[in-house]
Amino acid sequence: MKKELLGVIDATTYHEDLEDLLAHRALAALPFAGRYRIIDFVLSNMVNSGIRSVAIFPKMQYRSLMDHLGSGKNWDLNRKRDGLFFFPSPSVDFDGKKIGSFENFAANLDFFYRSTQEYSLISNCYTVFNMNFRSILEWHSNSKCDITEIHQKDGGSMEMYLIKTSLLIKLIETRNETGYTCMKDAVNDIQSLYTICNYEYDGYAVMIDSIENYFSTSMNLLQSDVWKKLFIKEQPIFTKVKDEPPTKYIKGSVVKNAMIANGCLISGSVENSIISRGVKIGKGAVIKNCIIMQKCVIEDNCILDSVILDKDVKVEAGTQLTGTAGSPFVVRKGTQQGALMNS
Repeated sequence: MKKELLGVIDATTYHEDLEDLLAHRALAALPFAGRYRIIDFVLSNMVNSGIRSVAIFPKMQYRSLMDHLGSGKNWDLNRKRDGLFFFPSPSVDFDGKKIGSFENFAANLDFFYRSTQEYSLISNCYTVFNMNFRSILEWHSNSKCDITEIHQKDGGSMEMYLIKTSLLIKLIETRNETGYTCMKDAVNDIQSLYTICNYEYDGYAVMIDSIENYFSTSMNLLQSDVWKKLFIKEQPIFTKVKDEPPTKYIKGSVVKNAMIANGCLISGSVENSIISRGVKIGKGAVIKNCIIMQKCVIEDNCILDSVILDKDVKVEAGTQLTGTAGSPFVVRKGTQQGALMNS
């Protein structure tokens, strides 16, 4: 399959409902499950499916994404042939209007011309799932489809498409004549000249498109049955490896039903929460139903319930922050929260 399937990840999407978490990063680089980024899932799925050439089309704020992925070594994509490719895309066209992914692909059409893979898998960057694409390629070939769109069982489109690379190039080249700006336009055209097929995926999959959705999906990971559907031993989810010491639990600390990454210092109480790398939680602090991202500092006697702290946030001693499951309290990256600020 090494010479058959090309991976294409459209990382240009921006969801306004995630604005508080995307001020300093692309959606693809959004932290998830303590040690991962959202893009890790689709990228790992591609690698586990034997794909050895992956092109990523990011838009603005892609520095953190490039820092996370690097040369692609952690995904075995740092190769002399094929491997991982970045093609930063413009956010607007010359008329000031948003442009579709075909325009971004067209700016790098030489990449597709040079590709040796017969088929291309085009995917969004913000779906949390664990799928092997081998079966889809076989199904697509046997069904004699021109374009296969992947759907969730009893649900809508997952915005993932399987297509011959030659046909993809044709769609890109004729975009001005057809009016197609992206794959979605091509499959939704009722007058399409192509055979469009739907492949039904019955596994676990969630498309992260809002703060509420991000929060609920994260909290559901604390349920063992959900975790087992997403993190499968035979199909691991790869991420950037960091050499950090084990988390240290100070005498008197309490942890219940929580995911805690390496390098933390826990002196308080943590319950039903996801704690990323390098977080410090002070004595007497109570953390419930929270997502705490990397290198946050929560000082003594703080109370946090249904809160999302972005990276490098400091919460001063005695501060209380409270949200709800439907509307979590979000603190932006690198800011400071104090007891007087919230009084």
